[in-house]
Parts: sequence; C-alpha cells; structure tokens
Amino acid sequence: MPLWPVYTGAPAPHDGIAKLPPPPPWRAFDGHPVLDPPDEDDEALAASPDRAHRAATYQASEHTVQLVNAALYLRRPLLVTGPPGTGKSSLAYAVARELRLGPVLRWNITSRSTLHDGLYTYDPLSRLYAARHATERPDDPAAGTGIENHLRLGPLGTALLPYARPRALLIDEIDKSDLDLPNDLLHVLEEGQYEIPELVRASRDTSDGRAEVLIDGTDQRVPVERGRVRCKAFPFVVLTSNGEREFPPAFLRRCVSLRLRQPDDDHLTEIVRAHLGEPDGYAQKLIDRFLSRVGSGELATDQLLNAIYLARSSGLGADSLDELAERLMPYLGRSPQPDAF
Repeated sequence: MPLWPVYTGAPAPHDGIAKLPPPPPWRAFDGHPVLDPPDEDDEALAASPDRAHRAATYQASEHTVQLVNAALYLRRPLLVTGPPGTGKSSLAYAVARELRLGPVLRWNITSRSTLHDGLYTYDPLSRLYAARHATERPDDPAAGTGIENHLRLGPLGTALLPYARPRALLIDEIDKSDLDLPNDLLHVLEEGQYEIPELVRASRDTSDGRAEVLIDGTDQRVPVERGRVRCKAFPFVVLTSNGEREFPPAFLRRCVSLRLRQPDDDHLTEIVRAHLGEPDGYAQKLIDRFLSRVGSGELATDQLLNAIYLARSSGLGADSLDELAERLMPYLGRSPQPDAF
C-alpha cells in the first residue's frame, strides 16, 4: 500500500517516489517511448555546490510537506508564494534530492519569456550554415543538416518527456512573466504534451518519423516520435512567485497553492543549525533580533544567516558586530507581508 507522505523532509534520499499510487484518471498519461530517469551524479553536484547545500539543509514545515505530497499525488503543479528568503526555489531542489528525481530543470522567467522558450529552441541559421558546409564538404560527417541537429528541448520541454519517473522542474518567478504566459502554460501542463511543428513536418519524409534531439542542460539525445512529446510520469513542477501580481482563476485552480511564511523561533533555529551548526549565544541574540524586527518590515532568512556567519568568522568585537548585523539585515520593504494562507 502507498504511504503518506512520500516526501517527508528527511535528510537522507530514498526511493519513496516508487510508492506513489496511480494518478487520478483525469491525470493519467501514456507517453512513449519510456525513458530511464537520469541520475544526480557527483559531477552535477560538484558543478553547483550551492544548490546541493540548499537541498541538503532545507527545513520543510509540516504544512509544506503536506502540500508537496498533495501535488505529487494529484500530479499537479505546486505554486509557491511567500516573502523573499523563505526557500521557495530551494524547495524544488530539496524534493528532487530526497526522492532521487535527478538534476532539477530550471526555467528562470523574465518579462520576455514565452512558452516557446521553455519548450524548445530551434536555430535555422545554424542549419543554413550546415547545409552550406555539406555542399562544400559532402564527405564530412559533422555536417548534420537535419532539423533535429539544430534543435534543443528547453527545461519545460525536457520535463515533459516520457520518463519512467517524474523529473523536477523549477519555473522561477512566474509573476515576472508577460501577462499571457500563465494562460499559455495551462494547456501544456493540463495535457502533459506538446508538439514541435518543425519535427512534425520533417517526420512526413521519414519512414519511422523518429528524431533524436538534445535535451536541456546536457549533450544527451532522446527520441521524439513524429514531433510529438507526451509525458509518462507527470513532472514535479514548482512555480515560484514573490506575489508581484495576481494569476487568473483558471491557472490557480490547476495548481496546488502553498504560501511559505516567515519561520517562527523554533523553525528559524532549525534552519540556522542546519546551515551553520548549533547557534551560540550571539547567534541566538541575532535570531531574537531578527524575529523582533520581522513585524515592522520585510526581512529574508538569508540575511540572518549572513550575519551569523560573519559574527563567527570575522573576529570583530561585540559593538562592531552589532553595527555590522544592522547593516546586513535592512528591511527589504517597509510594509510587513501578511502570513495568512
């Protein structure tokens, strides 16, 4: 029998994702050919030690654990909002690490981001150069003129490949997007599939309609049949928002919504302990000062961690430390943000 929760917030990785029950009938997908999930290898971790540290030290609240599991069970995106520094983006890395979902696919949103950017990129100019090169040097095997040689799947497009286990996808700061992007995402995330028109057209000229395309973040190629991609295991999708805009109801009802609050005393102490070890007397003083100031303006937890780290490593006297801590923990906004769900 499946066990709730699958994600527990535990420090040790495990294969709990295999205990997920079948999806609801309206969230079942049948993409093929089924792909083996990638491994989070040592090389990938070494390339981003900051993300590996955040994933290993993330302290999930009970409320967070419950809603992460709701998103996993329902195969729905998780929309995470909250003040800066509350660990919105780190959550995706923590879940991927614990459940062994492989490297996190990350799509950083700007005001110019479009759905196409997240799905795939195609460079027709490089294909033109390749065609010219093939004409001049017909015996050169490097002159690949096929469309698939000049196309790469983006983070969203890669996450929706038919992997046997879910991939983890972080769509960071969705509130900075153009007004149309959340609505454009609706169909793709609801259907778990998309088409690559360039490959659809090219597939008509081949017997099996299969193309090998590059995926996001690596030089690995995967098969795509007749230009159509459909997931097998719906990815664990985390969309983060700093609350800079409202989203349409149609978008919100297709997400599981999680609002992260500023941590209380006990939770904050756990966060400090996970990152920097047991808090000493001065660290506890900074924790108390941080908590006393939260109600008067917006602060981020990493400001506190910076202050405690420097207090331990700088060798400054108490007066200098107090002045430095004050400078490291300025308000990010004058009005406190409500913590209501």
